[in-house]
Amino acid sequence: MKVSNIRLALPTVILAISFSAAARAETANTADFSKQALQAKIDYCKTCHGVSGQGFHGSTPIPRLAGQQTEYLENQLKAFIERRRENKYMYNVAHVLSPTMQAALAKHFHDLNPKPLGGAPKELVAAGKKVFEEGFPDAQVPPCASCHGPEAKGDGAFPRLAGQLHDYIFNKLVNWSSERGQDAAHPDTSAIMQPIAHNLTKSQIAAVAAYLNYQE
Repeated sequence: MKVSNIRLALPTVILAISFSAAARAETANTADFSKQALQAKIDYCKTCHGVSGQGFHGSTPIPRLAGQQTEYLENQLKAFIERRRENKYMYNVAHVLSPTMQAALAKHFHDLNPKPLGGAPKELVAAGKKVFEEGFPDAQVPPCASCHGPEAKGDGAFPRLAGQLHDYIFNKLVNWSSERGQDAAHPDTSAIMQPIAHNLTKSQIAAVAAYLNYQE
């Protein structure tokens, strides 16, 4: 073969190799589990988080997963696995999940959209709306909407708060430092919330939690 012909053929060969490598990578990244295995994990999640991922009110409120941002869900599963977020139950659940199973579960719950459970004191909603939309500049508390969006539906690593259980939000914010940011050398997006959680009073937290509880 002439040199000129080799030069002409080379881009085609490289392209073919690239496509082949991409195909292998795509195959490697496909699900490493069956549909039955995924459904079994979904059913297991339902035992705590509700049949539609709507959450559960109880002595220990269990959060709504429905409609949650997929990036946020995957990040939190990793945080449980790496013990950057403390929860003994979720560590046991998460550390056996492969990355592809984590992604599949996150997508499943993201696509659900049940009505919020409600139950928060309605008399706190107006005050909570003010906290969400305006914050408290004097206390260095920005509007919640600045990160979580005007409809509280989140964005990427910033979680959806709309429809979340009010008692869950209250418990998480009041106990923020005992559960989040357990590896100071490897902070994640949630580190933004630490000073905000500390600068909110319990009554302010209860109000914004009530407001978010009724948002769809």
